[in-house]
Amino acid sequence: MPLAIAAAVGVLVLMAVLVAVIGAVMPGSGEAVCQPEPGSSAADIPPAYLTLYRAAGEEYGIGWHVLAAVGKVESDHGRGPGPGISSGRNHAGAAGPMQFMPGTWAVFGVDGDRDGRRDVYDPADAIPAAARYLKHGGAPERLRAALFQYNHSAAYVDKVVRQARAYAQRTAAQLGATPADCVGAFSAVMPPGHAAAKAIAFARAQLGKPYLWGATGPGAFDCSGLTYAAYRAAGLSIPRVSGAQWRHGPRVPTGREQPGDLVFFNSGPGTSTSNPGHVGLVIGSGKMIAAPHTGTVVQIQSYRRSTLLGFTRPTAHRKAEAPASGAGR
Repeated sequence: MPLAIAAAVGVLVLMAVLVAVIGAVMPGSGEAVCQPEPGSSAADIPPAYLTLYRAAGEEYGIGWHVLAAVGKVESDHGRGPGPGISSGRNHAGAAGPMQFMPGTWAVFGVDGDRDGRRDVYDPADAIPAAARYLKHGGAPERLRAALFQYNHSAAYVDKVVRQARAYAQRTAAQLGATPADCVGAFSAVMPPGHAAAKAIAFARAQLGKPYLWGATGPGAFDCSGLTYAAYRAAGLSIPRVSGAQWRHGPRVPTGREQPGDLVFFNSGPGTSTSNPGHVGLVIGSGKMIAAPHTGTVVQIQSYRRSTLLGFTRPTAHRKAEAPASGAGR
């Protein structure tokens, strides 16, 4: 392994120990996707592969743990004994460490190392190509559908999701954190029937719609109208206005927030610590979807600001996980 790669991986692991599990905003995606820093949970991943998973994840807005899970299942990170990994094709005709079919590679192959070739057997090309293909299939918001497109098997999808969770969970535990500390780590692999996942999916679909005081959609929203409508779409009833949503609770300590929680601010006319004037929907890594104020649109913003009041978790209510009518993908 080149010394430069080894040193870079060593620095990343050291940073993980120092700063615990930190999310990253993915360039070009306009959204936050957690990149849990790899601790010893990633010890089974060759360092060069780990570097490539992280780089591709950052470029395409998909967690490294998801890409690593695909690589683990497909070829054990290029080390599998089966045919078609380093040369030739397997019994189904797939090739390379990420196991691409010829037609898919022709469309989604990437020259990741910029050597002028798209080599399906080179992980520097195959890993970003896998990220590109998953992104095209709807990841990270519709990761399960994207994985099913990657390999038309429900058992395969379940296996990759379990592996991705294992990478992220073991990383968090080994760094002295809980899964909640990496607030975006599991949003991409959240079960599709989860009320928080449904609320986030609804809110994302409203991005760009105008703010209008008192509106709950479908063409415009105010801040609490957006969160109210998002959870209504998820089959969960919460109060309509921000102050009542805050009192509805239950409260979540700062630093323990998760995707789908509501985040409140002591800002706006008539606001107070018991009656916050602004609310947003947490999506992870310090980001929320919110309808800020007149003259703006529904957008993704940081919630790390001086007026932050706290968080609540609507899904903690007993009926939160009851599937909405017509639920499922």
